Amino acid sequence: MNFPLTLTVSDRQSMDRELDAAVAAAKAHALNGKRHGILVTRHGVDRFTVDLSDAVPFGLTRECQAW
Repeated sequence: MNFPLTLTVSDRQSMDRELDAAVAAAKAHALNGKRHGILVTRHGVDRFTVDLSDAVPFGLTRECQAW
């Protein structure tokens, strides 16, 4: 799986489901190298990215808003 993952959601239920799946995939990938944390960025009402980040310590997930 390639990061960042970009998600566009249509409703709250799909947002929760898709973000949970993307963060789980990022966690699995981060465990391999044990160097990156996970950064979830909200770009709008319905658009998110989930990425591995050197700025986030391994084992942590941070959220930010860019809108």
